[in-house]
Amino acid sequence: MAVSWTPHRFTGGMLALDTANTVVLRSDPEKTFDRFDDPAEIARFAEAASGFRAAELGGRPLAAPAPEKIAPVVLSIRETTDRLFRRAVSKGAIATGDMPEFLEACADGLARSRTEIARPGKPFGNPATPIAFEAALAVSALSLLRGDTIARLRICPNCGWLFVDKSRNSSRLWCDMAVCGNRQKANRYYRRRTAAREITNV
Repeated sequence: MAVSWTPHRFTGGMLALDTANTVVLRSDPEKTFDRFDDPAEIARFAEAASGFRAAELGGRPLAAPAPEKIAPVVLSIRETTDRLFRRAVSKGAIATGDMPEFLEACADGLARSRTEIARPGKPFGNPATPIAFEAALAVSALSLLRGDTIARLRICPNCGWLFVDKSRNSSRLWCDMAVCGNRQKANRYYRRRTAAREITNV
């Protein structure tokens, strides 16, 4: 089911991918825009993600009390995550040369946070206390390196967003069937109708 947070859809399947997808239409220089151009949106996103990604976070709420201060490290994790895993989807493997930047960005996110993670069964730690958004983002991004997750990473052919295909037979095409899937269906229908009218008018 698609879930909305004002201007963003949480359809990546994981916090790190939802964050990577805060840049809309990356491949179109004329239409692309960044949801985090205003750092205040980072705090709003973190608040919403606490609910939308509660299962991944083990119920631990995200905290971003000073979004303007954490913006550089959040954007660094976001961009290196997108770059690394977008290339992994395209090539079918991760290039070691793409790893150092990604790991350094994640290390920065973890270094800024004074908290504990990796409790048994709870990779994000104690659900009773908030976790810094940048630290949780780093943990989520690093968890994408698991082989079973990499094999299920996809790029939506409609909007270009990254997502994890969690379908049973790994056959999901769209990040969100209700939005991108239906949009493509509508486009195909429109093209068929247009082609049929042209044939009729010949």
